[in-house]
Amino acid sequence: MKSKVVLLSCPTYEQEQVYQKLKTGMEILGGISRYFRKDEKILLKPNLLKKSETEKAVITHPAVVGAFARLLRESGCENLTAGDSSGTGNTEKIMAASKMDEQLKPYGVRIANFQEGVRVSYPQGKQAREFMMAKEVTEADALVSLSKMKTHALERITGAVKNSYGFIYGFYKAQGHTRYPSADSFARMLVDLNQMVKPRLYIMDGITAMEGNGPGSGDPVVMGVLLLSEDPVALDSVFCRLIHLDPRLVPTNYHGEKMKLGTWKEEEIQLLSEEGEISMETAVKTYGNPGFRVDRTPVRSNLWDKMAKVLNRFQKKPYIVTEKCIRCGICVESCPVPEKAVAFQNGRKKPPVYNYKKCIRCFCCQEMCPAEAIQVTGQKSS
Repeated sequence: MKSKVVLLSCPTYEQEQVYQKLKTGMEILGGISRYFRKDEKILLKPNLLKKSETEKAVITHPAVVGAFARLLRESGCENLTAGDSSGTGNTEKIMAASKMDEQLKPYGVRIANFQEGVRVSYPQGKQAREFMMAKEVTEADALVSLSKMKTHALERITGAVKNSYGFIYGFYKAQGHTRYPSADSFARMLVDLNQMVKPRLYIMDGITAMEGNGPGSGDPVVMGVLLLSEDPVALDSVFCRLIHLDPRLVPTNYHGEKMKLGTWKEEEIQLLSEEGEISMETAVKTYGNPGFRVDRTPVRSNLWDKMAKVLNRFQKKPYIVTEKCIRCGICVESCPVPEKAVAFQNGRKKPPVYNYKKCIRCFCCQEMCPAEAIQVTGQKSS
């Protein structure tokens, strides 16, 4: 059977419009009751990377999370929780700053800060054989992934597959970057994670997306779409096609298909809209953005990769734009390398300095920089 992906046109975050669109999307997929029972504990997992204004497209928009909570509540589901293992801050603070908590309160959604971890064995994993999960994740009967359409320095994009990384407990997210430092090993770990936790449904907020220096310091760009699917690889591959990016260039798509999490292949995806089934060509023509700024650099051969690593050249590297740096130290704090690949020298009179021999190119520093002062070299975004 083909993987179904629902593509809905939604030009604004007007609350009632988002609700009606998601309601239609769920009807196309067979209805809420096809996915969730009324007596289940359901955990909603938005992208809550860090405290940010909603218009900057850093986090899943509150209107999308609130609308889906409303759909669940109206279908009789009462045991609802929402949370994420955020990069900085916690769920409660980030939701309060974006007023997401106000969207969820009318539907009795409890807020979870993911303050306790539980070690979970996954012996069938191909890359990762165990995970330290947030306790609330292990206690839930059903998980819903509510991702944001954004670029990502390591994986090119962050979408449905990557959003599940927030199910992991706190400190162990940073540790994961040291254990799986390459884009491929990290992607394979993410595939194992998704296969273990098995979210029932993946929803992507692409009404306003992030292009350029994502996932935390890019630029908002209107895409005007919502995407829904049971298959996170298929969903992410539709995202890729809308921004004219070859889905195979995204490690989570490539390994996701190889490891049987889902499919990126166009002939194996059934694309559905409010008007019925549509072709990928029609979708791209109608909703696509060929100017979307994302890394489209071709994949190098294995031999070239090995040479580049030996020479320590031609690799993507984070660097600090001096005039933007506010010397807050968050990049230093977020670096997962024990010896720190970025650090202050002689106090905080000047921006931190990188030691590229220690740097594992995980781009946690770039991801968490509140001043958008860290850029990445060695990637083409046009």
